[in-house]
Amino acid sequence: MNTTHFHIPNKARHKAKSLIISSGLMISALLYSHNSLAQSYFNASPKHEVRAMWLTTIGGLDWPHTYATSQYSRKKQQEELIAILDKLSKAGINTVLLQTRVRATTIYPSKYEPWDGCLSGVPGKSPDYDALQFAIDECHKRGMELHAWVVTLPVGVWNGKGCADLRKRKPGLIKQIDGHGYMNPEDPRTASYIADICEEITRNYDIDGIHLDYIRYPETWKLKVSKERGREYINDIVKAIHHKVKSLKPWVKMSCSPIGKFNDLSRYWSHGWNAYDKVCQDAQSWLKTGLMDELYPMMYFKDNNFYPFALDWKENDYGKIIAPGLGIYFMSPKEKDWSLTTITQEMEMLRRDGMGHTYFRSKFFTDNTKGIYDFATRFDATPALVPPMTWASNNRPLSPESISINGDQLTWSNARATNDSPTLLYNIYASRECPVDIADSRNLIKTRHNGTSLKIDPQYNYAVTAIDRYGNESNAIQSNSGCEGQAGTKESLLVCDGKNVFFNLNDRNIDAGSVVICTMQGSMIEARNIQKPREGKDFSAYIGNIEDGFYQLRTIAPKGISHKLGYFIIDRKGIIRAE
Repeated sequence: MNTTHFHIPNKARHKAKSLIISSGLMISALLYSHNSLAQSYFNASPKHEVRAMWLTTIGGLDWPHTYATSQYSRKKQQEELIAILDKLSKAGINTVLLQTRVRATTIYPSKYEPWDGCLSGVPGKSPDYDALQFAIDECHKRGMELHAWVVTLPVGVWNGKGCADLRKRKPGLIKQIDGHGYMNPEDPRTASYIADICEEITRNYDIDGIHLDYIRYPETWKLKVSKERGREYINDIVKAIHHKVKSLKPWVKMSCSPIGKFNDLSRYWSHGWNAYDKVCQDAQSWLKTGLMDELYPMMYFKDNNFYPFALDWKENDYGKIIAPGLGIYFMSPKEKDWSLTTITQEMEMLRRDGMGHTYFRSKFFTDNTKGIYDFATRFDATPALVPPMTWASNNRPLSPESISINGDQLTWSNARATNDSPTLLYNIYASRECPVDIADSRNLIKTRHNGTSLKIDPQYNYAVTAIDRYGNESNAIQSNSGCEGQAGTKESLLVCDGKNVFFNLNDRNIDAGSVVICTMQGSMIEARNIQKPREGKDFSAYIGNIEDGFYQLRTIAPKGISHKLGYFIIDRKGIIRAE
């Protein structure tokens, strides 16, 4: 099945309705007029989707399980991580949230805080290698993003290494609650200190994101200010971190893991546990104001405690990324013994409504608890790219200018960025068809490749696109010269008069119910009803509200089967020229 990312415009999102089905579960019913069938088809296995994993290091819960005390044990510790990342990659994971600042301790050499004991077995002692750098390198080899997971306010047990050191250096900053230390969110030193930590990570490492955890008041904190003022204190911390990170590398994604329920809904109560009112965490406004690029709400719930609240995050995403966290650890018999179906139904709903999915946590996933790993490898059988940060930059890079196959080696020229992206990576597609359809995620064989060559099977046709650090993808260059031309094809362009695009329907797609207009990268723009031809005329579809540019047109049949009709150019001003 040919698939692509389906983005719901803001205007359409505001038309979103919800309906209650007989089981009492809430699902979204986006009343998007003529394209509901197209929406269902395109959300089946999207080309763009966040598929993330929280990988904890505290106490070695997920990793490591071996202390690095010698050259042998250090290598074993690294091999453990390699094995985990291999399994995650095979299951379609494209984003790893790695716990980097643990409890005022780190897994990298920091000038601010001591080493966490998870690596060497002794708090404050180095494992004699940089675990963060090692993890970044290994993730990038597999085309996965690495986000540095920073635990913000909690600093561990009161007399633990991290907490004790920080109390000495920052007298009066740490508050004790039930034997644990917390940085005071109302002290301005907290914002500047955590921002310094995030700046250090961003400056020294080629990370793809800063992921903030526990960026809120502790639930047992006795709030002595108004909730509005409390939210301002937390907002100030986020602003300080955002400024430090984005001023260095604006392509680094800012995210956090808010409480899974943002607030009470009109028909659903949060049972007193929500982000906005309970712990002063105004996460939706962080998306609206640009302080955050994506959210990973901790939605470790089910039934009506999950579905309506997940939909609330989506309806307030402001065009940014939502990838709710799934409580797969609750499937453990030692926890709540949830069924696999509980999780898989949630995953299906999230995909249907254009959200990503995130697992908490890695060990339960790689251990295949109740078959979750097996299901994920089927559910995410085709690769997915992380959605581009078009709100930060929508300047697509130029495509490579040359490509060649010599034996089993595919090579291409470097492309050029059109923004401040420091480097370009490459996506490689393969197919027996010509041209290679880059909208079809089944054709993706390598994502975010760092280099200009790849060992391949010469029996296939190949296409290469450049991708910048914001996730913007170029047009494709095709390995088969017979496929080359404007927008990557020498096929005859469909006729377009600026108001309608005209096409024929053959026996293969004569039963098409509608057509969809897509970008050359496969992102759906609009769906249109097919206008039946008058005598001697072709079928047509209205494109009067689509901007000038290059597009592809695809059919959507009643059974969800899609075929490419061709490419067309909208050129109302006469400034676009086909080669």
